[in-house]
Amino acid sequence: MKKTYALAAAIGLAAPLAHAQSSVSIFGLLDAGVSYISNQGGKSNWQMADGIAVPNLFGFQGTEDLGGGLKAKFRLVNQFSLGNGSIIASPSNSSITSGGLFAREAWVGLSSDRYGSLTMGRQQDFMVDTLLSEVGADSALYVGGLYNFRDGPFAGLALPDSPPNEAYDFDHMNGAEAISNSVKYTSADYSGLKFGGLYAFGGAAGDFSQNSASSYGVSYARGPLAVGAAYTNVKYAVLEGDSIRNWGAGARYALGDALLTLLYTNTHNTHNGAGVEMVEAGSTYRVTPAFGLGANYMYMWGNAGVDNNHAHQVNAVAQYSLSKRAMVYAETSFQIANEGANAAICGTFGPSSSNHQFVGRVGIQTKF
Repeated sequence: MKKTYALAAAIGLAAPLAHAQSSVSIFGLLDAGVSYISNQGGKSNWQMADGIAVPNLFGFQGTEDLGGGLKAKFRLVNQFSLGNGSIIASPSNSSITSGGLFAREAWVGLSSDRYGSLTMGRQQDFMVDTLLSEVGADSALYVGGLYNFRDGPFAGLALPDSPPNEAYDFDHMNGAEAISNSVKYTSADYSGLKFGGLYAFGGAAGDFSQNSASSYGVSYARGPLAVGAAYTNVKYAVLEGDSIRNWGAGARYALGDALLTLLYTNTHNTHNGAGVEMVEAGSTYRVTPAFGLGANYMYMWGNAGVDNNHAHQVNAVAQYSLSKRAMVYAETSFQIANEGANAAICGTFGPSSSNHQFVGRVGIQTKF
C-alpha cells in the first residue's frame, strides 16, 4: 500500500529503422528504516519499516518513435516489500482498484507532441497525476512520505480500499489504488497548461457503471508557480452503485532555496453521506546543496457521518544527500484528534488507543 513517485535511469536501444528510435528504461526506488510508534493499539512499537519516505518500486517504461511527432509508449511498475521481498498489491476486493504483479501501473498507448497522449490499462487518476505529480502540491512528496498522507479518526467514511478502523489515504492522493480497465487522455503542454480525463470500465454484465470510475484534472505551471485542480469518482459494487468522490486543488511556489506548498481536498461517500475535508500547508528549505529541512501542518475535519471528528497533524524531516541517488533522513509525525477519537497516522497500520499518536523514524533511500 506504500507508494509515491519515481525517477528513471535510461537504457537506450537502437531501432532497426533509420527514422525511428526506441528506448526502454529500468528504474526503481528503495527505502528502509527504523520507526518508533508511540501508540499502536494501546502499546508502543519499534519496527523495521520500508517504503515510507518513498515506495519500493521496480519498473519498466519505454517509447518508440513512429515518426511525425507520434510515439508508442508503455509503463509497468511493481511495488514490493524490501523487508521480505513480497509483492505489495492493493488490499481492495474491488476489481476497479485491486491489482497484482504490476498493481502500481500497467498501461500502453500513443502520444503526440501536438495533441497529447491516449493510454489504456491500470493507471493513476488525476488526483495523483495533477495534484501530486504535475503541480507537486502535496507536502508528502517532500516531508514524511507515507506518514504524511491522509488518515485519521474517520473510519466512518467506510472506504472499500482502507484497512479496518482507518480511513487510509482517504483523498486518494498517494497512488496506492490505481484504476484498472481505464482509458486516459492527457493533453500536450500548451504553454504551461495541461488537462486530461480518465474513464474506467466496470465490466459488470447488465450494469455498465458498476465498479466504473471517472477522473479529470487541469494544471498550469509557469516559472516558480504551479497550480491545479482534480476530481475522481470511483463507484464500488460493495456500495451498491454509490461512490467515493474526491476533489481537490493545490499550488506550489519556489522562492529561492525554499519551496512552499498548499493543498485542499474533499472526500465524500455518497452511500452513507460521510465526508472529510483537509487543508495542508508545507515548506522545504535547502540549507546547503546536500542538506535540507522540511515541515508541514494539516487539519482534517469531518461531518456527522464521521461523528464530527477532526485532527491536527504536523510533520518534519531533515535530509542529507550522500550522492545524487542516495539520501539519509530523520523524520517525525504527530497527530492529535478530538477527545474520544482514535488518532491514526497514515502508514502505521494500527490506530492509537487514544486521541494522539507520534512516529519517529530514521532511514535511508536510494533510486536507480
